[in-house]
Amino acid sequence: MSECQGVTDPAIGFDPVTRVSPSLKRALNDILGGTAASVLTVTFGLSYALLIFAGPLSPYLSYGITATFVSSAVLAVVIGLGSSLPFAIAAPDSSTAAVTGILAASLVEHVEAANLSAPLLAPVLITLGLSTVLTGIALCGLGLTRMGRAIRYVPYPVVGGFLGATGLLIVMGAIRVITDHPMQFATMLRFTNGTTLSELGAACAMAMVLYLTWHRSRSPFGLPIILVGGVLTAHVAFWISGISPEAARALGWTFQPPPPAAFMLPWHIDDLAQYPWSTVPDLLGNVVAVIFVTASSTLFNTTGIEVAVHREANLERELNVTGAANILTGALGGYAGCISVSRSVLNFSSGGRGRLSGLTGAALSLLMLAIAPELLGFIPKFVLGGLLLYLGADQLHKWIIESRKRLSKLEYLSLVAIIAIIVIWGFVPGILIGVIIGCATFAFSAARVESIKYSFDGAEYRSSLDRSRDDQEVLLAHGGKIQGLNLQSYLFFGSANRLYQHVKQLLQERPECRYLLFDFKLVTGVDSSAAYSFAQIKRSAGDLGVELILVHLSAAAEKVLHSSDFIGDGATLIPELDRALEWCENELISQHQGLAQETASLRDWFTGILDSEDDADELIRRCQRLEVEAGDIIVRAGDPADSMHFILDGRVGIMVPAEDDRTTRVRSLGRYTTIGEMGLVSQTPRSATIQAEVDSVLYVLNTLQFDAIKEEDPALSHKLLTYFVSVMAERLTFANRTIAVLRR
Repeated sequence: MSECQGVTDPAIGFDPVTRVSPSLKRALNDILGGTAASVLTVTFGLSYALLIFAGPLSPYLSYGITATFVSSAVLAVVIGLGSSLPFAIAAPDSSTAAVTGILAASLVEHVEAANLSAPLLAPVLITLGLSTVLTGIALCGLGLTRMGRAIRYVPYPVVGGFLGATGLLIVMGAIRVITDHPMQFATMLRFTNGTTLSELGAACAMAMVLYLTWHRSRSPFGLPIILVGGVLTAHVAFWISGISPEAARALGWTFQPPPPAAFMLPWHIDDLAQYPWSTVPDLLGNVVAVIFVTASSTLFNTTGIEVAVHREANLERELNVTGAANILTGALGGYAGCISVSRSVLNFSSGGRGRLSGLTGAALSLLMLAIAPELLGFIPKFVLGGLLLYLGADQLHKWIIESRKRLSKLEYLSLVAIIAIIVIWGFVPGILIGVIIGCATFAFSAARVESIKYSFDGAEYRSSLDRSRDDQEVLLAHGGKIQGLNLQSYLFFGSANRLYQHVKQLLQERPECRYLLFDFKLVTGVDSSAAYSFAQIKRSAGDLGVELILVHLSAAAEKVLHSSDFIGDGATLIPELDRALEWCENELISQHQGLAQETASLRDWFTGILDSEDDADELIRRCQRLEVEAGDIIVRAGDPADSMHFILDGRVGIMVPAEDDRTTRVRSLGRYTTIGEMGLVSQTPRSATIQAEVDSVLYVLNTLQFDAIKEEDPALSHKLLTYFVSVMAERLTFANRTIAVLRR
């Protein structure tokens, strides 16, 4: 992962160049952005060179500096020119440098075990070059076959454990850079030395200063200012203590200045012939680790840039370009790297938008080949060691502390176990055991099935609220603006990603959609790694002005989605599907109906029903006005059916008994609808309780008045009965449609 994960959205950058031609302004902005990003490349590059070329390799540090900045230059040029994000800045990353350092240390250990006098430089450079070329070939293979996204199906705890282990390895490497001693049980007594403890204390203080200052501000020039301040403070302390620069080097406080940077291609025939090929099987695990970390960092860093700057990248293209860059880097004796979140976002926020930024970064990296060796001789070990401690601790915090908030206990324990396995036994056992743990966890959680049980739209599947004919015509005409998905099973990253692809296609095929409902009633759980796909759904919906409605969302699923900021503006939670549909329908109706209909009188309604103003007046004369408040019981189940109600304004619900002495709404009726007409005709007792859901105005036609109409005005009685039959026919049609959807 990138060493600057905390950078947030800097899409609103500053424009440092004004009153010049647009092309020149863009070029100057790109140069300025590339220069700012190069500050991080140079600073991190020095620390990575020390991390990889430590211990027995420290005499060859000048070659390590060359490999680092050649890698930075090549990666910056190739990825800068070929990336789907034109402002991208690439270089070796903290995670890739950590696993590369482990690969180099493992080779040295095997070579020295076989022959202490054997040369180290040529085998190390060959190993770095070959591993980087193999990494590039693997990345190109993933890109060309479109299998790069398959890494997202790797269980989240496995990825987290792998990257968390790289953070711990960076910390261990930092301690080796500071003290010149590897952190092992056999060397623990060396850390009791007063000077060693003082060096470690100074490095920890430096790491704390970086956390308290640069970690929070992310100023482009804040990091070099802090490091320069640390260097000056150290030299002032040496002067006050009467320690000369030579004495400081002798005591181990500062680096021995390496010779000028030396460039050497590792592909000489003699060196290849003398290479310890017998060690290759033992190194394969570390080579796999380099490939895995570079591939995952490429995908995750690209995704991080997408989120930060609101630009969509082509992942297959990024893999192909990064693969080509690593092949060329390896051929020149460099080591693996990828696109960087911190440097790309810093370039973007500094005004860089074009490919000239990457070329600027490459030029400054090559310039460091002449400056870096002399510069390193003045830098105390605890300054760059403190930077490495900060980078490793920051990664450890991300995966060991922050991940606890997103993961279940089982997932978190798996992550910690994988970190321990990698540190103790190596990357290959960690990957294999981690995948087994992840698969077992996944199999235990849920089986892989389709995440969508069925879909529907507002024209065919509506709420139980009875509406007027005008309202029904609006919903019939515009119901397609409501789209619903009934979800099921356990949602993890793979199924959630397929859900995102389905939603993306749905929004393309139904551009009129304005309300997208997700019914989680049949969802058994949501994995923390699925949160990213839901964030993508929210972003796609937000770009099209689509409101998301979440129904039947469990507390556990809500917690997971909250962690990715999915729940908030643009996403509404409603407990029940029926009420969610009603809410969407009300929004549609309010958008498509004017105030005139809202203020229509009872006379207008009855005239529409009976097709006669005289009949309307007669029916009004026979009815009794009833005004109720929200929560009032209008009739109770079991009461005699001695009346029917015309709902002029408000809403009432039909309630039936449920468990625990509660009641459940089975239907709701709004204004200009009727209730109780069949009971009035059949004279059967009430089968349900009718309760006002909001303040309502009703007109009641009781049995006596209905009988009087039948005797005194047969024509009006016939019209009423015809209306009752049409209402029942409409309700039966609605019920048949609902049953058809539920049978899918």
